Amino acid sequence: MNRRLVAALIGAIAAPLIVVVGPAALASAHGYVNSPASRQAQCAAGTVSCGDIKYEPQSVEGPKGLRSCNGGVARFAELNDNSKPWKAASVGKSVTFNWTFTARHRTTNYEYYVGGSKVGDFSGNNQVPPATVSHTVNLSGHTGRITVLAIWNIADTANAFYSCIDLQVS
Repeated sequence: MNRRLVAALIGAIAAPLIVVVGPAALASAHGYVNSPASRQAQCAAGTVSCGDIKYEPQSVEGPKGLRSCNGGVARFAELNDNSKPWKAASVGKSVTFNWTFTARHRTTNYEYYVGGSKVGDFSGNNQVPPATVSHTVNLSGHTGRITVLAIWNIADTANAFYSCIDLQVS
C-alpha cells in the first residue's frame, strides 16, 4: 500500500476516537445585570449606540479583581466611556439588581462597588445559579448620579463577569 493511503486511513480511524476520548471543553459562563439596565443591556436594547457589545451583552468577562466596566476587554472599551448618554435608573436608598445568565457556572460570590468602595457582597455558595438571580443592595450614603460596578466571580475559573449600572439615587 502507498504510504499516503496508509496515513490517511490511520487518520480517518484515529480522528473519531480522539474526539470521543479527548477531554471535553469547559462550558463558557455568561451573565450580566439586566435590571436596572446595565450599560451592556442598554447597548443590546439600542438605548445607547454601541459596537460589538450590543450583540453579546453577557460576554464582559475578564480576570478576577478588575474594577472596570469592560472587564479589561478592549473591544468593549466603550462601556468605560462616561461621556456616552447612559440612562440612569431612578432608585431610592435600596436597589435590587437582577442578573440574567445565558450560561451558568459555579459561583464564588457577587460583589457591588460604588467609586471603588464595596457596597454589597453575596455568596454564591460554590453552586450553579438559576437562570436569574436578584440581590438587594443598600446605597445609604450615596445620592445623585452614581455608577455601580457589579461583579459575578466564577468559582472554577480565574475569571469574573462585569456590569456597570448607572443610577440616580434619591
